[in-house]
Amino acid sequence: MGNLLIRDIAVIDGTGGERFRADVVIDGGRIAEIAAPGTVAGADRILDEGENLVLAPGFIDMHAHSDLHLLTDPGHFPKLSQGITTEVIGQDGLSYAPIDDAALAIVRRQIAGWNGNPAEFDFSWRTVAEYLDRLDTAGITPNAAYLVPQGTLRLMTVGTEQRPATTAEIQHMRLLLRQALSEGAVGMSSGLTYTPGMYADTSELAALCEVVAEFGGFYAPHTRSYGAGALDAYAEMIDLSRRTGCALHLTHATMNFGENRGRAPEFLAMIDAALADGCDISLDTYPYLPGSTTLSALLPSWAMSGGPDAALARIADPEARARIIQDVNVNGSDGCHGVTVEWETIQISGVANRDLGAFVGRTVADIAADQGRPPVEVFFELLTRDQLATTILQHVGHEENVRAIMRHPRHMGGSDALLVGDRPHPRAWGTFPRYLGHYTRELGVLTLEDCVHHLTGRPAARLRLRDRGLIRPGYAADLVLFDPATVIDTATFEQPKQQARGIAYVLVNGEFALDAGKPTGIRAGRALRMDAALGETRAPGLGAGRRYCPSPPERRFDDRRRRH
Repeated sequence: MGNLLIRDIAVIDGTGGERFRADVVIDGGRIAEIAAPGTVAGADRILDEGENLVLAPGFIDMHAHSDLHLLTDPGHFPKLSQGITTEVIGQDGLSYAPIDDAALAIVRRQIAGWNGNPAEFDFSWRTVAEYLDRLDTAGITPNAAYLVPQGTLRLMTVGTEQRPATTAEIQHMRLLLRQALSEGAVGMSSGLTYTPGMYADTSELAALCEVVAEFGGFYAPHTRSYGAGALDAYAEMIDLSRRTGCALHLTHATMNFGENRGRAPEFLAMIDAALADGCDISLDTYPYLPGSTTLSALLPSWAMSGGPDAALARIADPEARARIIQDVNVNGSDGCHGVTVEWETIQISGVANRDLGAFVGRTVADIAADQGRPPVEVFFELLTRDQLATTILQHVGHEENVRAIMRHPRHMGGSDALLVGDRPHPRAWGTFPRYLGHYTRELGVLTLEDCVHHLTGRPAARLRLRDRGLIRPGYAADLVLFDPATVIDTATFEQPKQQARGIAYVLVNGEFALDAGKPTGIRAGRALRMDAALGETRAPGLGAGRRYCPSPPERRFDDRRRRH
């Protein structure tokens, strides 16, 4: 595409500062010029829709589960249609690189509910470098940054057993992690309610975080509890940051279940105290009350030791089955955040076995009542017949906590979207428009400028994206044009696969991925790689474009804008 002029547009630049009007020129994949409105004469293409639309940096999804979806459905319309131009993948401690043959067989089955498990798909990569190269070679719609999954490192080194890692095993995990970070990963993730990552003790995690800190990356843990032990779980992660000097990003930082109603201020006070001590901490959330995960995640950790086949064998064994029932119904399963499972909150959102399709959209309690048997027996049947691949919604959130956390100055947006299943969580299609429409325009929880900052400039700084996340001359042209008066999510829990309203245009690296609300099929996204030596994350080889050299009138406009 030739150069593009976006004429006389209201610009919200991602810094949190006031909007201003400008002519914005895009050339060579980058923002070439920001000029006073009406001063740029022409371009190969001109967008002249400034009366209703706002220009903002493209949104950055800090918690995405698109590791396979980027390759199996490269149009990536659920995310594109929200204005997302960069995703952070490799989340919750389980993903596909680095990997070996034995670990891949287990990971494919264990997170089939997150990403699917396509039978004919080519998983020929083994390293992070090879995976990122595959994204670039295949062509992806948004950019993608990758986190090294700690659970996968443990799977490759220790296996599926519930035991402490030996000194030699920890050193091997550190070696794997160091290689993965040197190949461009931006940090490390954990899923500390998912096996085998949850079997790591704090000292093991600290040994790995030391390596992440050496590279200037960040640690993104799904903590050990968002329920009965939530504050203790957050305290463990904050202490890790203090001990190791590793930057900490708390993913889907929620306070859920009845135990935590109204307790977000306690959590935020912990963060503020750590920030005052010099810790580097950030967090993301999704703007909904229910969570989403796999049904098998509710199992106690001991039941998953040994991997998927061992778990299914325990479900079939009467003695082990009785112990599982005691944990999920009475003691509180560590897989369910230390609380007893409330079956009326567990709604089936997707199944791999099509024979189970009639259960989608219903709660386990409702199914059990219809069948006249205990809910835990429905739980076991679904796990067995669906080979642990069932996904669920978990209705356990609190609105006052959601609003309090999203106001925090270190908050960012993350969808935590699972894109598989018949009725996925609506956050897969609606997260970012919901922030802009419901929580900003309708409720006034954030101003529009502040909301855009949460979704763009702030996450770009966490990712060390030196040329993305803001509207600045020379920056990569990842941009979204939306109507602030109409932008809103339309996805519901009953009909989740619905395109949001008010997102008109999305550019990725200067190319139109969404044009007048329609996908173009252009896949200009890149794998973003951290370069520790330079202290930044970037897309190697992306053209520098035309640099901004303002004439005197344009310089005066630029100075005036900065004073706002």
